Amino acid sequence: MKRFFQRYLPDPQALRAHKNLRFLGDLLHDPRLWHFGRRHTVRGLAMGAFFAFVPIPWQMLLAAATATWLRFNLPVAVAMVWITNPLTVPPIAFANYHFGAWLLGRSPEPWTFEPSLDWLLRQAGAVGLPLLVGSMATAVVAGILTFCIAHLFWRWHIIAKFRRRRRVAAGLV
Repeated sequence: MKRFFQRYLPDPQALRAHKNLRFLGDLLHDPRLWHFGRRHTVRGLAMGAFFAFVPIPWQMLLAAATATWLRFNLPVAVAMVWITNPLTVPPIAFANYHFGAWLLGRSPEPWTFEPSLDWLLRQAGAVGLPLLVGSMATAVVAGILTFCIAHLFWRWHIIAKFRRRRRVAAGLV
C-alpha cells in the first residue's frame, strides 16, 4: 500500500525546491509529513476527510496547513479533500443542508442549486445556517469514521500479513 501511494506522489525534494513553496521554509523538511506509517497516515486521512466537508473555499490549503502544523501525512490529507470536487459538491451540499435542517428542527425549504454568486447571496440567509450546521456535523462524523475505519483496516492488513508470513514459515502454504 505504501508503494502505491509513493509511486504517484511528487518527490518531497522537488516540492521543497519549488519556487512557489519556498516561503514554507523548513516546514516541508519534516519527515513525518511524508511518512506512510500508520499513525501519520491515518490521522492525515481523517483530517482530510474532515476538511472535505467544511463548507469553505481553500479546503486543500487548510488541510495542508493543518497537516504541516500537526505533523500528519501531508499528501494524504490534501488528497482526501478531493472527496468534495465539482461533481460531488451539489449532492453533498444538498444532503448537508437537509441534515442541518433536521438537526436544527426546521423543515427544509425547497431550493434548486444554481452555480452563481447571485444565487448564493440570495440563499445565504435561508440556507446558510442549516448548511453550515449540517456540513460541520458531517465533517466531524466523516473525520471520526475515517479515522476508525482506516485504523481498523490498517490493523487488519498488518495482522493478515503477519499470519501469511507465519504460515509460509511453518510450511503450510
